Amino acid sequence: MNKFTHDPSEYIRGLQQLLVSDKKKIAFLFGAGTSLAKKNKDSLNIPAIGKMTEMIENEICKDEKYSSAIKEIKEEIGKDKYNVETLLSNVQEKYHIIGNGTLNGLKKSEFESLIKIIKDEIKKIVCVHKRIIKEKKLEQLIHLDFAEWIGKADRKYGVEIFTTNYDYLFELGMEEKSIPYYDGFSGSYEPFFYPESVDDLCYIPKQTKLWKIHGSLGWHLKFDEEKNLERVFRKDSSCDDILIYPSTLKYADSKKQPYIALMDRLTNFLKQPDTILIVCGYSFGDLHINERILTALKSNTSAHVYVLFYDIIWNGDKKDYGLVEDLHLAKLAKTNSKISVLGCRNAVIGCKYGKWKLKREPDEKDTINVNLYFDEDGPTNLDDPKNEERNGEEIWTGEGELTLPDFLKFVKFLQSMIMQNHRVGGQDK
Repeated sequence: MNKFTHDPSEYIRGLQQLLVSDKKKIAFLFGAGTSLAKKNKDSLNIPAIGKMTEMIENEICKDEKYSSAIKEIKEEIGKDKYNVETLLSNVQEKYHIIGNGTLNGLKKSEFESLIKIIKDEIKKIVCVHKRIIKEKKLEQLIHLDFAEWIGKADRKYGVEIFTTNYDYLFELGMEEKSIPYYDGFSGSYEPFFYPESVDDLCYIPKQTKLWKIHGSLGWHLKFDEEKNLERVFRKDSSCDDILIYPSTLKYADSKKQPYIALMDRLTNFLKQPDTILIVCGYSFGDLHINERILTALKSNTSAHVYVLFYDIIWNGDKKDYGLVEDLHLAKLAKTNSKISVLGCRNAVIGCKYGKWKLKREPDEKDTINVNLYFDEDGPTNLDDPKNEERNGEEIWTGEGELTLPDFLKFVKFLQSMIMQNHRVGGQDK
C-alpha cells in the first residue's frame, strides 16, 4: 500500500503564486468537463457522454430500420464500451468497408445517412447557446465568471485557452464581459482563418487567445477555384460546420487545416520559457493531443503541466475515485516530473503517487483559504482497542478531497485571487 502523501496547502499555495504572478505565460486546456459543469441547478449545460449517447440513440431509434442495427452494434461493442464515440467509429468503419453488401441490415447509403444523423444530433446538443440566450440564462453560465477573472487578472502576457469543445460557451462568457479575444480568424463579412497569425507567438501579445483545436460551430470550408485551394471561414452555424467528431478518425482529421495550425500552437506555446498549462475537464483521452504535449515538454526544462483531474465515480450511493496508481495518466506523471496530476483524493506530484493529507490542522485564518480548494474529512472516531488511550475520541485526520478538478470550484478559486492579483501587480509596478 502506498503511504506517500501530498499536502494540498503547500502545493496549491504554490499554484496560487504562479497564477497571481505575471512572470509566467499561462494557458488552459479545457475539455468536455468544462461544458458539463453547472453554476447552479438552473444552469444549462452540455450533457456528459453517457447522457449524450442516450439522447442520440433515442433519436436514431425512432426509425425502425436503424433501431435493430443500433441494437446489434451495441452488442458488438459491449455495454461497458458503448458510447457515441465508439458508435460513430463503428459506423464509419463499416461505411468504408461495406462495398455492395449489407452489415447489421444496412446498405452503404444507409450507413452514410446514419453517420449524418449522429453528427447532426451531436451538433444539436452542443448548440446549447441558443437555449441559453432564448431563456435568458446567460448569468447562470460559469464561463462568465472565468471571463471576469481574465479581465481583472492584470497579466503581462495574454491568457491562451485551448479547448476541444465545439460550443460557444467561452465566447458567450468573454463577449458578455467585454473581454477582447482572438481565435485565428480575420475579417468582418466572412472572417477567414489566418494560419500565419497562429504561428506567430507575438501576434497581439496582450490579447486573450481562444484556440478551438477540434473545430467549432460556425466553421466552414469553401473551395477557392481561382487559387485552387480550400479556405476555412466562419459564419452562422449550419449542417456544413467542420468539426473533429468523436471517433477513431479524429487522429487523421487533426492533421488537416485548420487543426494542424492550432495543434502546432499548443506545441510551440509549451516550448517557450516559463510556461504553464493548466488542464481541466480533459482526461487525456486523445492521443494526438497527448503526443503534442509530451513532445513539447521534452524540449523545455521550465514548462509544467497541471492536470486537474475530476475522477469521482458514483456507484449508486458509493463514491469511488478513478486516479489509481495503475491508471495510464498516473503512470505518465510518475515518469515525467513536468506533469502533475491533481485528482480529487490522490495526486501524482514530482513523480510520486500519494493521497492528499494536510500536515497540520489549519487555524481559523488558514481555514478560509484551505476551504477554497480542499474539503476536509470529518474527524474520525477511534474505537480500535489498539488506541485505548484515545478510545472514543474524535481525531483530526488531515485527509479530504481536492475540489479544484470541478470547473465550478476552480473558477471560484481563480476569482478569489482577483484582489490578490491587483496587489501583486501594484507592488511589481
